[in-house]
Amino acid sequence: MNRLSMMEQVHLAGEDEDDLYSGYNDYNATLDTEDLANDEGFQHAVRTSHGRRPPPTAKIPLTGSVGARLATAKGQGGLVSSMGRNAMPSSMGARPMTGAQDGAARPMTAVRAAGYSSFSKGAGFDPMNQAQAQSGAQLETKPEDTPEEKIKQLEKKVNELIEESCFANSRAEYQLALEKAKEAGRKERVLVRLREQAASVDQVNLDLTYSVLFNLANQYAANEMYAEALNTYQVIVKNKMFTNAGRLKVNMGNIYFKQKNYPKAIKFYRMAVDQVPNTHKYMRLKIMQNVGIAFVKLGQYNDAITTFEHIMGEQPDVKTGFNLVLCYFALGDREKMKKAFQKMLACDLKIDEEDKYLPHNDDKNYNLILEVIKNDALRRREKEKKLAAERNIKTAAKMMAPTIESSFAAGYDWCVDQVKTSNFVELSHDLEIDKALMYLRQKDFHQAVETLKSFEKKDSKVASTAATNLSFLYFLESDLTQADRYAEVALQADRYNPSALVNKGNCLFAKADYEKAREYYKEALQNDSSCIEALYNLGLAYKLIGRLEDSLDCFFKLHAIFRNNAQVMYQLADIHEQLGDTTQATEWFMQLIGVVPTDPTVLARLGEIYDNDGDKSQAFQYHYDSYRYFPSNIEVIEWLGAYYIDSQFCEKAISYFERAAIVEPTQVKWQLMVASCHRRSGNYQQALETYKSIHRKFPDNVECLKFLVRLCTDLGLKETQEYATKLKKAEKQKELKEQRASSGSRRGSGRRKEGRDGSAGSGIGGSPKDSSSRAGSAISSAGHRSGGSASRRRQLLDEEDGDLFQNTKQDVDATYADPLGPQVERPKTAARKREPVEDEFADEELGDDLLPD
Repeated sequence: MNRLSMMEQVHLAGEDEDDLYSGYNDYNATLDTEDLANDEGFQHAVRTSHGRRPPPTAKIPLTGSVGARLATAKGQGGLVSSMGRNAMPSSMGARPMTGAQDGAARPMTAVRAAGYSSFSKGAGFDPMNQAQAQSGAQLETKPEDTPEEKIKQLEKKVNELIEESCFANSRAEYQLALEKAKEAGRKERVLVRLREQAASVDQVNLDLTYSVLFNLANQYAANEMYAEALNTYQVIVKNKMFTNAGRLKVNMGNIYFKQKNYPKAIKFYRMAVDQVPNTHKYMRLKIMQNVGIAFVKLGQYNDAITTFEHIMGEQPDVKTGFNLVLCYFALGDREKMKKAFQKMLACDLKIDEEDKYLPHNDDKNYNLILEVIKNDALRRREKEKKLAAERNIKTAAKMMAPTIESSFAAGYDWCVDQVKTSNFVELSHDLEIDKALMYLRQKDFHQAVETLKSFEKKDSKVASTAATNLSFLYFLESDLTQADRYAEVALQADRYNPSALVNKGNCLFAKADYEKAREYYKEALQNDSSCIEALYNLGLAYKLIGRLEDSLDCFFKLHAIFRNNAQVMYQLADIHEQLGDTTQATEWFMQLIGVVPTDPTVLARLGEIYDNDGDKSQAFQYHYDSYRYFPSNIEVIEWLGAYYIDSQFCEKAISYFERAAIVEPTQVKWQLMVASCHRRSGNYQQALETYKSIHRKFPDNVECLKFLVRLCTDLGLKETQEYATKLKKAEKQKELKEQRASSGSRRGSGRRKEGRDGSAGSGIGGSPKDSSSRAGSAISSAGHRSGGSASRRRQLLDEEDGDLFQNTKQDVDATYADPLGPQVERPKTAARKREPVEDEFADEELGDDLLPD
């Protein structure tokens, strides 16, 4: 942790010790190899020795005269012996040459053996000794052929396999890691057999065997093959030749812990503690921490408390303190819970102060070093450790607050006071903000707002966080003015706060100012590219503006982050449908149904797409599924009823229109459709009863009275005249209402077109047929659907001109418009009249033999 002090010592070293480096720049000509190209003696020796034939073998003796002639012939060429003479003595040629001289001669040496020449015939000066190395390599045997070399290569291969297995495990490729570990085990057994064959059993590499078995056990455990892992660990532990193998019982305990066999895990943990010496204090405490957690899993909180208290007494840490608080919380001991929380706050994280990483204005070298270490691996580890400690303290405070005092607020205030007097002073503001969030979870919005307002005059970071939460609260309450105000406060405290920018954009979005909202969302993404709220809202803003391609790009990015998010997938499907790409829209809706299979809206949308494409069977299936999950959707009910009417199954459509009448009891059209279905199916008596029931509920409905008059006339009932009289009164009342409405609108506007005057008067002086046509068109327009696809916007209430019913006593207009539309003409299936068949034998006389007996 004292890296800067060590670097400063290195920086100051060597200022007054320049004499230690004297002499390094002195020039020595004998070591200069750059001018060898200009050295005449060296170049002459190299040229004269190049390209010579290899000398003869030692079988042919070299006589003195031959040696003399050789010396005379080569004397002019400058052949130099090891002693520097230009002539070879005659006595040398009398003795035979020994040793193989077919390679190149060795370079000049200081002393030459008596009677032997340093050079052989035809050999030159070879400074690199390459020829001799080649000849020596040809004579030597290959090193791979020896048993020792095979053993060495096999050991190297086993080590490589172990490394590959470990690297594969680090990449989460557990199956590959296990295969490599098994292969290393097979090769290690081959290696042992080779050593036995070479009679070198005493040289067995126990470390290699230990590494192979230990890695194999780890890979078994990583692949959740716990039985095999335990067997392998058992082989290692039982082998007395492996030192410190007893510590592996910790790994065996971990496997039993994963198998939820906690008693056996505790047993092996305690055996491992006995194997670890007292000098390894940190290791012993870590194993005891596992023992305490196993006791917690078993519900034995008193034993767990004993273990955790021992650890906090030896070497306290925040994680163990949190576990201790948790145990006391489970037992309901308030006082000991408070003491454990205080012990947790007293733990030293052993992290350097933040001031160490602040730059110095007068030291450039310090700032350069700071740039390197301020975000290195050690610094990141410190941040992670600090964040984990703060998270444990916050969780403990949230857990303790409702129980340690009479109220939640008092308990949280006690925790905040304790934090303010500890090493985690900066955490007190975060705890107070968490207190406000806890108020929100308890639906106490007033207390949450009051708590957050107390941070307005605090430092910028805390004030920005509090204002951001306040803006969000007011936005949820639809108070856009206050939400916008606190969003501005949060931005003034911290302009780069992405949450504050999103809140500001949401306020503008709610005011339908999508362009400005889009700018704030984009700025939030520039400050924090992982702000998914800004990305989603930006996609919605683009969609409402009409920039569908940009919106599609935003939602594709979100889909890459959240693969199975239903809202993102719905937006993608909806945008593709708006773009006219029904194929992609259908595919996205199908994927969405795989995520939310019971969503009625998605099923209805998919049914609409198939309906527009003309696939009635698929459209019916999805509409029916939507109706099953949500039977109160009027659009789906209407579509299903219209489908059965088009299919000439009016009896099945009745149940859907009855359901619609239950959902919308004030709408008369659904009940009229039920009665029309009864009439079309031939059940006139049920239709008459239904019309009478509608008339009792809606006595002024003209269409119902027309159907009653028509049915009573067809059935020859006595109520015909009564309903005819009511129909006439209802029509007059309707005309008077229309007249009053038209005159009121004329007085209100102050002007009216002449063409509209004529149409208004036609209701009074017009014929009964005109009146019935207007009434029929009014009912028809009311029967149109307000939404849905084009195919479902069929006119269910088309006009159907019937014959005028004229009573002998009173002129009654009994024309009506069928709410179900004109009835489809049935196919003519009656048998046609047979034409007379002429008898081919009519003119012939039958003989007596053809007559019957």
